Amino acid sequence: MILLSPSETLQNDVSALRSQLVAHPLYTQIKDIDHIKTFMEYHVFAVWDFMSLLKSLQRNLTCVSNPWMPVKDVNTSYLINEIVLGEETDVDEFGNRTSHFQLYLKAMEQAKASSTALELLFKELENTSDVHQAIDNLVGLDLAIKNFMDFTFRIIKENKSHVLAAVFTYGREDLIPDMFIALVNDLDKRFPQQLSLLKYYLERHIEVDGEHHSILAYQMTAQLCTNDDQWKEATEAVREALSLRIKLWDAIYNQIK
Repeated sequence: MILLSPSETLQNDVSALRSQLVAHPLYTQIKDIDHIKTFMEYHVFAVWDFMSLLKSLQRNLTCVSNPWMPVKDVNTSYLINEIVLGEETDVDEFGNRTSHFQLYLKAMEQAKASSTALELLFKELENTSDVHQAIDNLVGLDLAIKNFMDFTFRIIKENKSHVLAAVFTYGREDLIPDMFIALVNDLDKRFPQQLSLLKYYLERHIEVDGEHHSILAYQMTAQLCTNDDQWKEATEAVREALSLRIKLWDAIYNQIK
């Protein structure tokens, strides 16, 4: 009998949900640039709240206050700082420093996708410190988007580092299959002035996040989940994160259809 490691057990437990995401009919439903624009107008909220998840981990695992004090675990501090470096200060297609979120917004602007709903959320956040209230105040925003963000900020508020790390690692990878990358590449050939930045974003995301950050994130989660109860709690949170991503994909699919 082969004994699985806790991380392998977690991956097995959520494998059906991950497979459901990768094989989601949304990808085959996207057939033109208007469909891509709809996808981006929904997906941008996941790109944004991912950064809040990331910064919550950095806050927990490093010292970001004065006076500075040494952290207990330098290894996890290094891992999260390395990931933040790439996500917050990567490079655009011209080599200028930018965050992945800002790069996504530029891709939306080029594609003529609307970021109005996100801008309205930012205005709400200027008037309240309650992010859940700000999300709820957005009349007309799809419930699937609201539920997706509510979950993210709920686990941020609960502030359990092992749960945050697990959701970040296993529940927040974009899980975009090769078929979607190929579709964007094909549409970019037809509309090079509208999708070149999205193509660059996806390529950069795969290069930096897929090949480097994922390895660091696996290591970070393994170091933070120190017992069976924490692995169980982490698994339940990842399962919920993936389920909400599926519902978000369902909403985009229905909107396009």
